Amino acid sequence: MLANPEILSRIQFAFVISFHILFPAFTIGLASWLAMCEGLYRFTQRDVFRRLYQFWVKIFAVSFGMGVVSGIVMSFQFGTNWSVFAEATAPVLGPLFSYEVLTAFFLEATFLGIMLFGWEKVGPKLHFAATATVAIGTMLSAFWILSANSWMQTPTGFELRDGIFYPIDWWKIVFNPSFPYRLVHMVLAAYLTTAFVILGVGAWYRLKGMANEDSRVMLVMGVAFVSIVAPLQIVAGDFHGLNTLEHQPAKIAALEAHWDTEKGAALALFAWPDSTAETNHFEIAVPHLGSLILTHAWNGTLVGLKDFPVNERPPVAPIFFSFRIMVGIGILMLIAGMIGLWLAWRRRLFDTPWYHRYLVAMIPSGFIAVLAGWITTEMGRQPYTVYGLMRTSESVSPVAAPSVLATLITFVIVYGIVFGAGLYYILRIIRSGPGQAPEPAAPATYATPARPLSYPDEPTGEQR
Repeated sequence: MLANPEILSRIQFAFVISFHILFPAFTIGLASWLAMCEGLYRFTQRDVFRRLYQFWVKIFAVSFGMGVVSGIVMSFQFGTNWSVFAEATAPVLGPLFSYEVLTAFFLEATFLGIMLFGWEKVGPKLHFAATATVAIGTMLSAFWILSANSWMQTPTGFELRDGIFYPIDWWKIVFNPSFPYRLVHMVLAAYLTTAFVILGVGAWYRLKGMANEDSRVMLVMGVAFVSIVAPLQIVAGDFHGLNTLEHQPAKIAALEAHWDTEKGAALALFAWPDSTAETNHFEIAVPHLGSLILTHAWNGTLVGLKDFPVNERPPVAPIFFSFRIMVGIGILMLIAGMIGLWLAWRRRLFDTPWYHRYLVAMIPSGFIAVLAGWITTEMGRQPYTVYGLMRTSESVSPVAAPSVLATLITFVIVYGIVFGAGLYYILRIIRSGPGQAPEPAAPATYATPARPLSYPDEPTGEQR
């Protein structure tokens, strides 16, 4: 493997994009959360929303900066490691990436300074407009990047001449068959990722007796949001799955580890896929459930992997398990939202320590689910970079394996230092609590609570 430049290039790109996707997945939702907090503050003049805005905007600034840095590195890899792919797809993907820069990034870069430093320097309407514009910019960025990636999954609107993809219909390129489903699925995933970070931080403050009013607002708004968006994400995922079944049936067969074409196919809850023997070991399956979910018919027909040539199949085991990780986390998110609603109805949302510990444990859940989903999507596209048209083996640059390995090791070291420092500073901000920012040279300390947290002495529902 260490002597294969294609494998090393794939590992390097996977490492870089895995780091990068974590930050947009967080900042897309966080920008909208900041716009909501500032809008509520301007409308209600409740100081808690100002404190929450000024607290989370510091975290947004660090996360946004790390996302920009990791994104720049990722773009260079198209030229260094995937030059054949870049040359072939440049007439299509080049303009899409340019539109992302011209619309989304320019909006974010222009108004980010006002958002971060203009609270006391510009009028309230202008500042709120800047925050809302940055939120819109993050959504536009997701729009163009998902459009480009979706075109690689379901390419349309082009003609292939001498190995080069030339655009003939930009409408079909931008709004390719998988794009609407993947855009909705990713944006909802980003919102849920942010929601569980906010929920977990609010719950942690409750357990520590810190920022009581701020934590209550975070819990109420977070639970309300999750209880709505988590079910929507399940519905969006179902539509996305049906679209994938139509355009990439081999990917669906692989992520379900479904080997034989059959009616009334079972759904494997757990199995150990064996690509060599073309079977599953230790399988636990529910009869007919696979057909019911994927075709919406009890005896619907599902195509198995054996109907595809071996060299046309994606790797089965990685995407089989990554898909189940994503779905499992989605179920845990739904449970968190439903329990939160029940506790709010019972007026126990603020004084249930076990639920708060559950929310703290769920802080990284959105990031893990996003990574698992992208692993499923990108590995499920193999052995192609442009699905059905350009193989990964044909896309790699003619670079020697030692050079790729050296840059991979360098990336791991540099990313560990840079992003480790960024994460450390974010954690210091969180530990300080709303209304306080850590001094660079001072040790991190907890904000002093107004009084120790004592659940039995919390205000009654009427007082809240």
